[in-house]
Amino acid sequence: MKNIFLIIFLIASIMIVVPSTYAAENSAGSSAALLKPLTANNPDNRVKILKDFLQKYNSPLKDVTYDFVKNSDAYNLDWKLVAAISGVESTFGKFIPYKSFNAWGWGVYEHNVIYFSSWAEGIEKVSKGLRENYIDKWGANNVYQIGRIYAASPTWASRVEYFMQKMSEFEMQYSVNNLPISL
Repeated sequence: MKNIFLIIFLIASIMIVVPSTYAAENSAGSSAALLKPLTANNPDNRVKILKDFLQKYNSPLKDVTYDFVKNSDAYNLDWKLVAAISGVESTFGKFIPYKSFNAWGWGVYEHNVIYFSSWAEGIEKVSKGLRENYIDKWGANNVYQIGRIYAASPTWASRVEYFMQKMSEFEMQYSVNNLPISL
């Protein structure tokens, strides 16, 4: 009887040690590799996560999520920020000035509107503008500091933060639902 328990203990010990050793070796071996650049042929999960998130809102921006992620990387922004601003300003691009491709309320004052030629151009210009005119110029390091300059509403930042949090929760749920299972 003791031998059976010993054998079970040894098998359980091996099963615990082997996967972690394998994972550690894979992790150590891949840590020296350079990150692959984000390209249309090599999107990371952020593109898919954001696309699925925007699909829940029936957003016309769901087809340009690559542009959100590409520009967030190019301008060193949180990848959820520009999309979250569009959630506050236009319900993720659903309610915009006619043919403006302006989902961010960018330069929209009564009868004045900044028009973009496409969603991609709007994402790029807003991302660049946030980096240069808010973060670099004014040192705005969070959404609340940006909001003091960007928006007239005192609740703007908390609403942007709300959508960023919803995206983070969606990302966590996405990650849990898409874990690889191997036996």
